[in-house]
Amino acid sequence: MTAGEIRAAESTQARPFLKWVGGKRQLLGAMAPLLPPKFGRFHEPFMGGAALFFHLRATRKPFEARLSDGNERLVRAYRGVRDDVEGVIRQLQTYPHDKDFYLALRAQEPERLSEADAAAWFIYLNRTCFNGLYRVNSKNEFNVPFGRYENPKICDAKNLLACSHALRGVEIDSGDFATAAEQIAPDDLVYFDPPYVPLSASSSFTSYTAGGFDGTEQARLRDVALGLAKRGVHVLLSNSDTPDVRRLYSDFQITEVSANRALNSKTTARGAVGEVLISWPKKPKKARKGRSKSG
Repeated sequence: MTAGEIRAAESTQARPFLKWVGGKRQLLGAMAPLLPPKFGRFHEPFMGGAALFFHLRATRKPFEARLSDGNERLVRAYRGVRDDVEGVIRQLQTYPHDKDFYLALRAQEPERLSEADAAAWFIYLNRTCFNGLYRVNSKNEFNVPFGRYENPKICDAKNLLACSHALRGVEIDSGDFATAAEQIAPDDLVYFDPPYVPLSASSSFTSYTAGGFDGTEQARLRDVALGLAKRGVHVLLSNSDTPDVRRLYSDFQITEVSANRALNSKTTARGAVGEVLISWPKKPKKARKGRSKSG
């Protein structure tokens, strides 16, 4: 790309460069009334696709931010895009949409790759695997099958450049959400988007990392969120709308929303599902349901 094309790409609004199960682009409208007009630093300890971060980058005055996640490979993908996006783009442009190539790349150990190559590894698998799902086994081996796409967009160079520009100066770390919370100060804004409490036993999804995210972790997250709220932090969380979640967050404001989710083995079971936005401090319930396209 020419220097002019790079400048043009950087001036466009960045959107998530990963397809992410439970992505929040469709709920941004419902989140807006729950966000403070001003805040100190923005924190997202379960960054996933980082839809809220990219949205705030485009709609708010410049702010400091810290993104983190327990998935080290995801963290390296963001660092690669932030620090060497042109290297990531060059690599992705050489990758074919081919099942044999997919399986060979999937078998690689990204920990042995450079930051840019590890980012390209993650982005390619994300764009070509089944449903954009990230799942590992007990050995931390990525094991999602090849997706049934005719012509997926493996390399969106313009958006990757825009994302790299949005990520400049952003701290990106791996680690536990409780450790991330230690760096959050009063008047900061934190958004927690953890693996959701399952709606049923068959829908449980705990393989995002090799360690999983069970009920004990959900309760620990609630305790962290409550501690931050009591210290004057602006807190926003999202989760599934279940009795357990409502009990856990009974001290918070709970706003019902609906979201279209496609991760189900039965196509007839896919569609809008109930979710909740959990916030502190409490505000009048004026949030509307988000139904725009997900990402």
